[in-house]
Amino acid sequence: MTGPPVVRAATAADTAGILALAAEVEPWFGPMLSDPDFHAHLHRNIDRGTAHVTGDLSGAILTGGRVPAYRIGWLVVAGPARGRGIGRALLSHVLAGFVRPCRVDVVTFGADHPGAGSRDFYRRLGFTDGDPEPDGPDGGSRQRFTRYLQRCTTG
Repeated sequence: MTGPPVVRAATAADTAGILALAAEVEPWFGPMLSDPDFHAHLHRNIDRGTAHVTGDLSGAILTGGRVPAYRIGWLVVAGPARGRGIGRALLSHVLAGFVRPCRVDVVTFGADHPGAGSRDFYRRLGFTDGDPEPDGPDGGSRQRFTRYLQRCTTG
């Protein structure tokens, strides 16, 4: 039996692996591989230390903000690795580093979207449903989810 996924800060050497993950989810997140803005955003996150990956590059997360309001900008797990605790490990890792008390927001898929399973993922991790957001680049609905972290809690 293997232990929990190892999560670490991403480096420039991880760019190709992160882009491979992006290629898997472009139909839902819109063009990333050909988008210079996505590449710039990714490199800014790597430089700031707000991009994290699993050791085997089966998952990645980009975050932003600062106390008292953080955001999960992008979380992706490779298709074959989904359902194995990788998303949970990534999210727990970054939540543990946020200065508390704080609010953490994420915009994920709406209830009518094929990716709506992400909604249950966030709910299981203590996020609550929030307001609808503008449709994504795929034309599918989006919704904000929020979690409040207090000083005495851990990710």
